[in-house]
Amino acid sequence: MANLIQLAYETFAGWHALGHEQLNGPHVRIVRDARVPNVYDANFAHRVRVQTDAEIDALFSQLDEAFSEYEHRHVLWDPELAPACEARLLLEGYRPHNPLVSLVLEGELRSRGAQVDIRPVASDADWASIVALKQLDHEEQVAKGFHFEWPQAVTDELAHNKRHKHPAVRYFIACVGGVDCGFFSAWPGHAGMGMVEDLFTHRDYRGRGIGSALIAACVADARGRGASAVLVNPLGSDTPKHMYAALGFRPLCVQRSYLRADD
Repeated sequence: MANLIQLAYETFAGWHALGHEQLNGPHVRIVRDARVPNVYDANFAHRVRVQTDAEIDALFSQLDEAFSEYEHRHVLWDPELAPACEARLLLEGYRPHNPLVSLVLEGELRSRGAQVDIRPVASDADWASIVALKQLDHEEQVAKGFHFEWPQAVTDELAHNKRHKHPAVRYFIACVGGVDCGFFSAWPGHAGMGMVEDLFTHRDYRGRGIGSALIAACVADARGRGASAVLVNPLGSDTPKHMYAALGFRPLCVQRSYLRADD
């Protein structure tokens, strides 16, 4: 179990690092991408292994140097993060950021969802559909109070961040009656654990099994490219976690991080 949990943290960080610059220091790994400076999950530090006060001081200096042109600092937690460093993050003005529930699927899905047209994202028109659906997703997240409202340019960055991960991460679009109404993604990961991420279905098309169909397609893709166990990480404060559990994903651990952002 301990090995599976550690692999979940590595898989989560690895997915977010895909497509971006990665800098390995003696006590930290830094991921950044100047093309999408406002995307927290494309600009962050992880695998923090500081122990002494001097090492913790050096970590904050590294973060300030690496992200000097950015308006945020983002650090991923994992079980090996030293308690003193976690306390220092809070002291320095970092705050807990959107804890996620990691669930893992080791067997078969309990439902394959509806019979719906699902295609892999391949063309510029497909990516334009992703951008449009991401805008709807963002508007819904704002309405629920999970995120603040930001300019269209930031939503565009979030969509472009997805494209930077292609083709390692494959996105799939669901289409009903000629309307693109949902998307999801799959990554085979490494060491046998893959990851599916970023599910969204247009509110007018929910309750028809489209989300379950997208999940089935992406689980099949990840496993077809080498994964055995498949990870998913919904917001702990949102309802999709219940859908994943009903489909056979079981709770494994909590993914949490610390964020300091300029207001």
